[in-house]
Amino acid sequence: MAFASVRSSTLLGVQGKAVDVEIHVGMGLPGFTIVGQPDEACRESRDRVRAALLSCDLPWPNRRITVNLATSVHERKGGAGLDVAIAIGLLIVQDILPNEIAERYAFIAELGLDGTLRPVAGVVPLVAAIDDRIVVVANECEREARIAARDEVVCAQTLAHLVKCLTGEAEWIPAPTRTSIIVAPPIVDMKDVRGQSAARQALEIAAAGAHHLLFVGPPGAGKSMLAQRISGILPVLTDEEAVATTIVHSAAQVSLPQTGIITMPPFRAPHHSTSLVAMVGGGTSTMRPGEISLATNGVLFLDELGEFAPTVLDALRQPLEDGVVRLARAKSSITMPAKFLLIAATNPCPCGEGMPGVCVCDDSAKKRYLRRFSGPLLDRFDLRVAVSRPHVDELLADTPAESSAAIAKRVLHVREMAMLRSGCLNSCLSADMLDTYAPLTTAAAALLRHHLERGRLSGRGYHRIRRVARTIADLQNANNHSVDQVDEAHVATALALRVGVHPQLNGDKL
Repeated sequence: MAFASVRSSTLLGVQGKAVDVEIHVGMGLPGFTIVGQPDEACRESRDRVRAALLSCDLPWPNRRITVNLATSVHERKGGAGLDVAIAIGLLIVQDILPNEIAERYAFIAELGLDGTLRPVAGVVPLVAAIDDRIVVVANECEREARIAARDEVVCAQTLAHLVKCLTGEAEWIPAPTRTSIIVAPPIVDMKDVRGQSAARQALEIAAAGAHHLLFVGPPGAGKSMLAQRISGILPVLTDEEAVATTIVHSAAQVSLPQTGIITMPPFRAPHHSTSLVAMVGGGTSTMRPGEISLATNGVLFLDELGEFAPTVLDALRQPLEDGVVRLARAKSSITMPAKFLLIAATNPCPCGEGMPGVCVCDDSAKKRYLRRFSGPLLDRFDLRVAVSRPHVDELLADTPAESSAAIAKRVLHVREMAMLRSGCLNSCLSADMLDTYAPLTTAAAALLRHHLERGRLSGRGYHRIRRVARTIADLQNANNHSVDQVDEAHVATALALRVGVHPQLNGDKL
């Protein structure tokens, strides 16, 4: 036959899109044309497919070849993962393979010039986009391909081997025996932190309720040390979260663990020179995920927050509220996940000291520095904690602090309590849900009203204080049943953990 349609998929952002690779071979001058908005890698398929067929002693039709990349929506198709589908389509139109092959199988792999099947980036979302066929991938991608909740995945080594497997003359490469691989995490324990009781408490609250946290303090106070230890007190990902996180990392071509699936919350710490595109994503025709998407279901740590470009910081505002980032370009518009816990650390001023009598910065330098933090961004931090250098006695104390394992048990218990109570973590409680699941006592309501009337809290800050107070109440009653109401002490603690970035300039505004 002169026509064949073979299923494959292409990647856009973190989502795979099924593609029907239509092949037509007809009369006319010999040539090879790809239509359907292919990118440069797709257009180069002609030379790779031709060399692979000839290297495997398979025929190349010396006629007019037209390849159409058909999808349900009109958008650019990218990547070299369509190579094998094109090669199989050419073999079908030459009657080397029966047409039934295209109805049973889909193909996702790049072809080497010698005919080998090579892995492609983002194989997890690419395989997830196909749900009605057996998917053929390169042998190196088999482990990742099965993560997409599929058992119908087969592997071949070369194009010649693939043809024999499809015709029944050879066996598929058997799936390797799965062994449990346990990778020991880095040894960073909360017991290494000396002093810093308020900062430790804030970190525990942030982990238990998924509240965004900002540390403000001089160099050497331990801000980065504290933030890096949050991974040790966060619970492991649920099955759904693990698959979603793995899909994002696979699409971004980030190496996966030996087990093939990410089970621990990711911890991303981009440098302060990171560009806007690198932070939010995009930048290429495939719309690569940015750091905020790679931190999905984990932690995004921004050290030296004041050194980031203001445009980069302000770009975080919408993802922090919605849990997704929406990117619109001339030829495509996509939505990528960006549900992360933001932990940031900053100095109070350019010299870092911030204290009267020690700070050498004048008022104009301080104001220029603080202008890098927009008010709406700071308002999205549930917790803003002042961190000072620990006392000498605390540094030299022999008694170790509480370990991450002990804190992690409380964090897990509070998270489970919140999910059973409201179906979400405390940071996700809406205004209506706060009245139902975090009602205030009369004294607590009066305290919040006092701060609102003095202009210390915005409307957003008011709700964030209530969410933090709900988490504080849960932590204080972690060994018992959850208390029904949030009292004045819980609200007062939440207010105390929401200081101004620079008290000398900001007054007492929260």
